[in-house]
Amino acid sequence: MRTHFGLGRLATIPTALLRQHWLKSANLLITEITLELQKKLSNCQEMYQLLGDIKLEFDDSHAAYSNESYYRELDLDTATAKVTYSVGDVEYSREHFASYPDQVIVSRISASKPASLSFTVSLDSKLQHNLRVSGQNQVIMEGSCPGETKENSSANSKGIQFSAVLDVHISGEKGTVHVLEGSKLRIEGSDSVVLLLTASSSFDGPFTKPEDSKKDPTSDSLNTMKSVKKLSYANLYSRHLDDYQNLFHRVSLKLCKRSNISSQTIPTSARVKSFQTDEDPSLVELLFQYGRYLLISSSRPGTQVANLQGIWNNELKPKWDGAPHLNINLQMNYWPSLPCNLLECQEPLFDYITSLSVSGSKTAKVNYKANGWVTHHVSDIWAKSSAYAGPAVWALWPMGGAWLCTHLWEHYTYTMDKEFLKNKAYPLLEGCTLFLLDWLIEGRNELLETNPSTSPEHMFIAPDQKPASVSYSTTMDMSIIKEVFSSIVSAAEVLGTSNDVVIKRVTEAQSKLPPVKIARDGSVMEWAEDFQDPAVHHRHLSHLFGLFPGHTITPEKTPDICIVADLSLIKRGEDGPGWSTTWKAALWARLNNSEHAYHMVKHLIVLVNPEHEVRFEGGLYSNLFTAHPPFQIDANFGFSAAVAEMLVQSTMKDLYLLPALPRDKWPNGCVKGLKARGGITVNICWKEGDLHEVGLWSENQKSQVRLHHRETMVLAELSPGIVYSYNNQLKCVKTEYIFHC
Repeated sequence: MRTHFGLGRLATIPTALLRQHWLKSANLLITEITLELQKKLSNCQEMYQLLGDIKLEFDDSHAAYSNESYYRELDLDTATAKVTYSVGDVEYSREHFASYPDQVIVSRISASKPASLSFTVSLDSKLQHNLRVSGQNQVIMEGSCPGETKENSSANSKGIQFSAVLDVHISGEKGTVHVLEGSKLRIEGSDSVVLLLTASSSFDGPFTKPEDSKKDPTSDSLNTMKSVKKLSYANLYSRHLDDYQNLFHRVSLKLCKRSNISSQTIPTSARVKSFQTDEDPSLVELLFQYGRYLLISSSRPGTQVANLQGIWNNELKPKWDGAPHLNINLQMNYWPSLPCNLLECQEPLFDYITSLSVSGSKTAKVNYKANGWVTHHVSDIWAKSSAYAGPAVWALWPMGGAWLCTHLWEHYTYTMDKEFLKNKAYPLLEGCTLFLLDWLIEGRNELLETNPSTSPEHMFIAPDQKPASVSYSTTMDMSIIKEVFSSIVSAAEVLGTSNDVVIKRVTEAQSKLPPVKIARDGSVMEWAEDFQDPAVHHRHLSHLFGLFPGHTITPEKTPDICIVADLSLIKRGEDGPGWSTTWKAALWARLNNSEHAYHMVKHLIVLVNPEHEVRFEGGLYSNLFTAHPPFQIDANFGFSAAVAEMLVQSTMKDLYLLPALPRDKWPNGCVKGLKARGGITVNICWKEGDLHEVGLWSENQKSQVRLHHRETMVLAELSPGIVYSYNNQLKCVKTEYIFHC
C-alpha cells in the first residue's frame, strides 16, 4: 500500500514534443499517445485494502433457525445493523454499530433465555499477520501490508503496519470465556456479550514513507480500547447516536402518493424488484437517505476520502484498486455534502486536495515545466498526482485537480465562511489557476487552447478513419477551466484581491476561452472539431460539465445552449453504469425537465444479481449499493444529490423551488433541511403537485435572494436567526426566531 516517493525521479514528459506532434494532414490531432510518452508515465498508485474479519462461530443448532423469525435490518435513523432469529424457544439478536466519537466497532450479541448464548470469536486477515491473546478476553492482531501491491514492486519494500484489538465483555453474572488454539475465544453459557474492536495503522500522512513512520499501531489500538472500556454499552450507544443523528437528522424527506402505501415489511430486494411497476416513492426516500448515511459513515474529519468502494471494499485487490478517481467518481462522492446538509463530511476532501497540491506542484514543475499544481485522473492515499501509465484516452488528463478545486468555491457559496475561503480555498485555487494559465497556449483566432487534450475515457474517429483520443481543447477542458477561473475571480472579489496580478491574468484569459460549439447534428461538440463519435451512448457526460456540476450553462443565461444540451442528453441515451445514470438525473434536473430526471431515477432502481451482472448496465444490489457493475459507491451519493437538485436549486442570488418535481409521481411531499447557496436552509411542502409552503432561514448572515417557483418570482430579505414562512404564492405569512438550546 505504498507508492514511490520523490516525484522528481519520474522522467520529464516532453511537453513541447507533445504540442507539436500532430498529424500534418489535419494539423489538429494526435491519433494516440506515443509509446515513448507511455514509458514516461507513472504506474505506481496503490490499492485500498481491507484490514480483516471478525469471525463468529455458532454450533450446528443455529442452522435450524426458524425462517419466519429471521430478520435483518440496517436502521438508518440510528446507524445500527441488527439481526434477530429464533432457535426453538430462544430468540437471538445481534446489534452492530461503528462509533465515530469513540473510534470503535461495537457488537452486542444476546439470547432471550438465560445462559443460552455460546459461540467462538476470532480475528482473521487476508494480509500478512500474527495473532496473540492478551489475558482471557482480548485478541490482538498485528500485521503489515505489502510494501507495493503492483507486479513490478520490490519484495523488500516495507508497507503500512496495522493492528486490531478485539475485546470480549460478558454482560451479567453468567457465562465464561476460554482461550482456544489459534488465538480464538470461546464464550459459554452467557446471556449477552459485547464485542469491542479498535484498530490503527502506521500511516502518518502521504509524505511519510512507511519505513519512516514513528506511529505504533498496537499501542494506539490498545490506548483507544482502554478509553472505550471505561464506557458502558449504553454510554457508547448514546454517544454514537448523539454524534450520528446530529448530522443525519438535519434533513428529512417524505414523498407520498395519493393512495396509501402498505406498511407491510417486505425485503428490500423485493422492493427494488417491484419498483418498475409500483414506483414506490418511499423507496426513493430510503435511497436518498441511504446516500447521506453512507457519506456520514465513510467521510468524517480525520478520515481518508471516500474512494471507489468507500469503506465497504471487501477485496484484497479491489476493482480499479479502490482508488480515488478524479474524472467523475471522487467528485460525485461529495456532491450531496453541501445540498444535503453534511458540510463537515467534506473535510477529508479538502485535506486531500491540500496533499495533492503538494505532490502536484512537483508534477507541474517536473512533468510540465509549469507553475502551480496539477493532478491527473487516478490517485491514492499517497496523493499521487502524476499521470498513470496506460492508454491516453484515460491517462492523459491533467484536469483532475482543477475539477476538485470547484468544490472549494462551492463550499464557500453554501457556508459563506470567509475564513475558509481566505485560508484554505483561495491558496489552493490560486495554485491550480497558475497551472491552468501556463497550460493554456494561444491557438487559432487568438483563442486559448489546451493541447494535448482528451475527453475522459472517450474515443473519436480521426480524419484518417482511425480511432483516436487526443486532440486539443475538449469541451470538458474548457468547461472546467471556465469554472475555476470564474471561481477565483469571485473569490478575489469577496477577499478584496481583484487587483492581484494572477486575477488580472485570469480576466484577460477568460475573454479568450473558446465558446461551447454545436455539432452538425445539433448537439454539444465534445471535441474542438466535429469528429465522428463511435460510441454515442458513452457513459461519460464530460461535454456537459458546464451544465452540471458546473454553472456556465443555465436556462436563464444560456437558453440556446440548454436546448443543445437537451439534445445531447437524448443522444447519449439512458443506459450506463450507476454513476452515469445519477449524473444524467442531475443534468435533466438542471434543465428543469422533471420527466426525464425522474426517468433516470427509475432507471437506476433495477435489481442486479451479482452472480449475473453485466458491466456498465447500472442498477442496485439487494443491499442498495449501486452497481457499475461491479460495485461502486459513487452513484449512491450521486442519487442523493440528484434528488436534492430536483427539489431545490440555487445560485448566490436566486433560489428555485421544486424546479424538477415529477408532480405525477410525487404529488405530495415535504423536504426539510436542504441547503442552498448563500447559507440558506430550505423547507418545502407541496400538495397535489403544487407548492404549499416554504420555510427559509439563514443562521449567520443577512441574505437577499430572489425566490422562484414556476412563473412567480419575489425578492426575499432574510435576517439571521429568523425563520421566514411563505405560502404557495411566495408571500411571507409568518416569521419566528430560532432558539438554540
